[in-house]
Amino acid sequence: MRKRIAVIGGGIAGLAAAVRLRDLLGPDADLVVYEQGDALGGKLRTGELGGLTVERGAESFLNSGPDGAESAAVALARRIGLGDDLVHPAARPAALAIGGRLAPIPGGTLVGVPGDLSTLDGVALAEAGADRDEGRPLLAPGQDIAVGELVRARYGAEVVDRLVDPMLGGVYAGRADRLSLRVTMPQLARTAETEHTLRDAVRAAQAQSRRVPGRPVFAAVNGGMARLVERAAAAGGARIGLGTAVRAVTRTPKGWELTLGPAAAPETEHVDAVILAVPARPAARLLSAVAPGAAEAVGRLEYASVALAGLALPPGTSLPDLSGFLVPPGAGSLVKAATFFTHKWPHLDGGDGPVIVRASLGRAGEEERLHLDDDALLEVARKELGELIGTGLPTPTASWVQRWGGGLPQYAPGHADRIVAARAELPDGLALAGAAFDGVGIPVCIASGERAAEDVCKYLEEQ
Repeated sequence: MRKRIAVIGGGIAGLAAAVRLRDLLGPDADLVVYEQGDALGGKLRTGELGGLTVERGAESFLNSGPDGAESAAVALARRIGLGDDLVHPAARPAALAIGGRLAPIPGGTLVGVPGDLSTLDGVALAEAGADRDEGRPLLAPGQDIAVGELVRARYGAEVVDRLVDPMLGGVYAGRADRLSLRVTMPQLARTAETEHTLRDAVRAAQAQSRRVPGRPVFAAVNGGMARLVERAAAAGGARIGLGTAVRAVTRTPKGWELTLGPAAAPETEHVDAVILAVPARPAARLLSAVAPGAAEAVGRLEYASVALAGLALPPGTSLPDLSGFLVPPGAGSLVKAATFFTHKWPHLDGGDGPVIVRASLGRAGEEERLHLDDDALLEVARKELGELIGTGLPTPTASWVQRWGGGLPQYAPGHADRIVAARAELPDGLALAGAAFDGVGIPVCIASGERAAEDVCKYLEEQ
């Protein structure tokens, strides 16, 4: 019998789920992807600036997984015919904006947590003697705490404030004192269950990371992430319902009923299985009738709002020889990170074109600081960038602002256990996928979508 599966959410997790469903179920499966917005891709959005392709969302993905194999993003790119179109950043260092200067980010850290305090080179001072062996592992099995709680206790405040916070802020726009160790640094959480000092836990986590020598850390798609989205949508071969809100998901004796469209004129669709690949709040709303405990757990996730400012500066504008820099929260700036885009990505640097800078603005809890119009936000970004690099920037020849309201999940300690419990309560034939559940980053979201597809296929095989 022909199977019909609905994927709710057209971000990269939902599209990856559709590709995996197609691979597992073959050409006869009836797949449909419902996306409430007017475009697929979620936080993957490619734009143009100064005649160049510049991302308005995620700009790259990890090239390798924790096991040393290709990441899920690279594997998907190859699956959909983009393997030869992957590009990699230049070997330029990044910096930290510390005390009015751009200091090199110390090498050998794990998301800013050092395994060798001698490498800090004045960027931060560790608390002497705090990381002592007390005769027991740092964490009990399965225990989860905030990253900042662990690192402050072992290395002191400066390492958190000047190193870990800006590194985590660059990815999550959040603070180390509120982010889950087990979600944001899973390898360190595992080694902390056996090691007695943070130094040894970091070194053990680094030793377990099977990085392939010579393989670049990051990759992107030549021509933009929009190509990844378009090819994934085509490979999944699903019917695409753009601008279609799914208002309710109801269990029926034969599968699932979806309530679609405007409340005044709803439509229904019957399917055999459902994958929810949407943010936490819409997921909780759709789960409320079929799995109320899961809805409560999922709905607790908070989000941070951020904005990106893209500046096309005149050709020849001088910038430090860096890929970009991160800014500790204590600096007080709205800019939390900057990428010297044409420095970082050699395939975009034609030598005589504009110099592209992309600034990331805003942190968790600072949403009100983003309540400026686009022109004012761009001027703040240009002024602060100049102050942070130590030289004023000229007026851009072109610019844009991309706002991501509620765009980045803030994983509080215990998040992973809450999601395990939520998934255990789900009725058969319903699966969860995406950043709300399994973590940020393109490879994580793709792998999450693929696992959800495998879960519903296993259920369908048993019917």
